[in-house]
Amino acid sequence: MVEARASSPERGRPGNAVKRAQIISAARRLFVRDGVERTSMDAIAAEAGVSKRTVYDYYGDKQGLLVGVVTAAGDSLLHSMREAIDAHLSDHAAIADRVDLDRAVVRFAVELGRSAIVNADFAATLRLIAENRASLAELKSHPLAEEPEKTFSERISHFAGLGLLDAEDPREAADHFTALTILRAVYLPPDENGSAERIDAVMASGARAFMRAYESR
Repeated sequence: MVEARASSPERGRPGNAVKRAQIISAARRLFVRDGVERTSMDAIAAEAGVSKRTVYDYYGDKQGLLVGVVTAAGDSLLHSMREAIDAHLSDHAAIADRVDLDRAVVRFAVELGRSAIVNADFAATLRLIAENRASLAELKSHPLAEEPEKTFSERISHFAGLGLLDAEDPREAADHFTALTILRAVYLPPDENGSAERIDAVMASGARAFMRAYESR
């Protein structure tokens, strides 16, 4: 059973951000190693170096902690995606035709892979979502999927408006991009997923497949 207790976050407490990060990191490590059900709040508190009361005050219960882990990963991915967009796919990027856009999307994908997907915490969080989806209904529209894909879909809509992409449903196109790049890279076989070069190749090939599917005709 998942331990539960009413949440009463103390958002104004000094050191809040540091302690939250410690708790989330500890919860992620233990959830991945031992599973959510087998991880106690006592173990998370000890791993984080805080009191059990602090864990409850900030996150309420293990379900709240799991959502916190997912939210932290989503925030990190979103930050990486926005930086990669600013570098390669912004309104000010030198993109005049389909060839330029193809190169820019590949560079965007590779940079996103290097800044986010290589991170072991990201892959661990996706596995936690897959393992606990049935018991955590609020993860159905979790921030790891919603905001990053919404952000990229806005870029797809922009380039479709310029006639460089053929995407009637930009959000669906963003989902396809994620499946071809991020999810492929995260779920590489164990003997391949430690290689940054392999992730670069997967992200680039996925980006090219996306462009072949959605380039204007």
